[in-house]
Amino acid sequence: MAGAPAGVIVAAMEPPLDALIAYKGAAVAAWLGLLFVGERLRPAAAPPSPAALGGPEAPAGGRARLGRNGGMWLINTVLSLLVVVPLSAWATGFGFGLRPAWWSGWGGLLADLILLDFLIYWWHRLNHEAPLLWRFHEIHHLDRFLDTTTALRFHFGEVLLSALVRAAAIAALGLPLLSVLAFETVLLAATIFHHSNLRLPAGLERRLARVVITPSIHWVHHHRARRDTDSNYGTVFSFWDGLFGSRSPTRRTPAMAIGVEGQPERPFLSLMARPFARR
Repeated sequence: MAGAPAGVIVAAMEPPLDALIAYKGAAVAAWLGLLFVGERLRPAAAPPSPAALGGPEAPAGGRARLGRNGGMWLINTVLSLLVVVPLSAWATGFGFGLRPAWWSGWGGLLADLILLDFLIYWWHRLNHEAPLLWRFHEIHHLDRFLDTTTALRFHFGEVLLSALVRAAAIAALGLPLLSVLAFETVLLAATIFHHSNLRLPAGLERRLARVVITPSIHWVHHHRARRDTDSNYGTVFSFWDGLFGSRSPTRRTPAMAIGVEGQPERPFLSLMARPFARR
């Protein structure tokens, strides 16, 4: 390709979109499998009994629960392939002149990751503060136990709304596709990690918590007490909550009640219909 413009050479060297998505999927699946096994070999908390859940529900770690969470994951996987990924890829074709030329390379990639995590913090917070958005996000919080499968449990309405908001941010900021895919990989890995029931050495978790969201931080966000549910909104980096006054002083305990205050878990079809039901 002698004499070809540099941009053409770089573009020719980049893996195609489907290859990048396959690499991302394989990395996330391996991480999920590792933590799914790890949290069962070394759990931080035992699943609550039916009596502790206040009704005839099966244990929170049982097959029915895994079926509910897995069902949502299957729906969202299809949506991701058909809507979310194409929409994000399309949005990277815009820029609107907001991205300076010097914002590139490894430094630009790191800045993109921090910026996107900042935006995710505020979007997550808005999902708790805006009643319409909470209708969809509540489905994630109704899980009565926390493990890696909770990280896959989101209502398809929330996934679609998030995709639209993310696409708008990508287009407005002129984010390159590599930054978007890199952040989505980091985001999924972080979400699986901080929802996991993996028991970490206390010292290691304290050190990690200075930089990233750990299970001890995020489990408080899923505490059944609403004051804690509406706190600890960080997803990747742990400093946003401290900067914006949303860090909860509550400490995680193995017996911490998980879920939504005053609300029980529901069957799969009821969960799918709940955001659209009259309240």
